[in-house]
Amino acid sequence: MEANPEEPHGAAVVADGLGLKGPRGWVFREVGFRAGPGALVAIEGPSGSGRTCLLLALTGRMKPQEGHAEVAGHPLPRRMAAVRRISSLGPVPGVSDLDPSLTVAEHLRERALLQRRYDGAVRALLRPPGERAAATRARIDAALEASGLDLETLPKGERTSVRDLERLEALRLSVALALIGRPRLLALDDTDLKLSPADRAEAWALLRSIADAGTTVLAVCSEAPEGALKVTTAPRTAEDTADATAGDATAEDTTHEDTADTTAEDATDASADADADAENEDTTEEGEADALAETGRA
Repeated sequence: MEANPEEPHGAAVVADGLGLKGPRGWVFREVGFRAGPGALVAIEGPSGSGRTCLLLALTGRMKPQEGHAEVAGHPLPRRMAAVRRISSLGPVPGVSDLDPSLTVAEHLRERALLQRRYDGAVRALLRPPGERAAATRARIDAALEASGLDLETLPKGERTSVRDLERLEALRLSVALALIGRPRLLALDDTDLKLSPADRAEAWALLRSIADAGTTVLAVCSEAPEGALKVTTAPRTAEDTADATAGDATAEDTTHEDTADTTAEDATDASADADADAENEDTTEEGEADALAETGRA
């Protein structure tokens, strides 16, 4: 099914009184904002204030208990699976980490192959192998260009190991991997962590360019840049901070399923509507299986 060129590519995000509670208290509460398609949203706050949990809740990977949220018209938490299909995670520690033992090329090839598996268009599988390979290469090249990662500048080119990348280069690689899925919503954690002022400026310029191209961006940071829509999480008590850490460890990551072909998405959405209650409880076993599927090394 062809996308309507008049429809915005980015996903509008709305939150009203959103809150997430763990076993020992509220992780975040009373979060509210509205962001249009293609917005750059900076989730600002100190470490332990629930920023990461808010990011994961807005991408359908954690289940909020209070308030209301919508992503591209999909209500949360009722349509968590639908939101996961249109969103992708960049760097989120403990959820979508890069494998330091793999090279840049191996990461890109693995993500592209998994993406092709979950794209769901049967007609794509009938294409000649050469045509499929060319399409995969084109998708990788487009993601690299959008992320600003120039393989020729790396110490060993595409054969450079992740452990040898600078912090900004690793950030660009994570973004490129997420963009291979052509998401409507891109989410990143710790965007400005361990970056020099110059590198921080480059990182925000990158995310602003992605947003300007139409993809909505949610980015956790310690200090929001000028021009971004700032969303602040309130400081937490000691118990809530501990709960936020525990919550991060249970988050789901289903990035590759999230970007399925529109035809497959429509069919899955219909099934999700018919069994919404079951979907809402699907926050453990399926999420763990999907996380393993994303790495390709279950």
